[in-house]
Amino acid sequence: MPDTRSGPGRLLVAVYAIFALAATARSGVQLSTKFHTAPLAYLLSALAAVVYILATVCLARDWRQVAFVSCSVELVGVLVIGTWSLVDNAAFPDQTVWSDYGIGYGFVPLVLPVLGLLWLRRLGSRPA
Repeated sequence: MPDTRSGPGRLLVAVYAIFALAATARSGVQLSTKFHTAPLAYLLSALAAVVYILATVCLARDWRQVAFVSCSVELVGVLVIGTWSLVDNAAFPDQTVWSDYGIGYGFVPLVLPVLGLLWLRRLGSRPA
């Protein structure tokens, strides 16, 4: 039975790793240099970084249940933060990874969890 790292899963793990690195670097810079200007946005960027790291590790280790949860949390986060950032622009004086549904990253943050969930669904659960 294939695991999460086989076939298209390799590309998925690679993209998640890139986003984990990008979100971690972005939030690190934001939190350390200008936290006072947009604390909510920068804390949400840090949350996105944690979710991307978790998803990367879980997909790379074939931990499907935790990968499913992390991809689900990511999708909910993108949808909630994306909508919130459009409805209440004042709450987001600066961009987060997930604001405006990830427009700053070419909407990849919106598409990535969907692809992750589809891949996990295709693989199914591991046999007991």
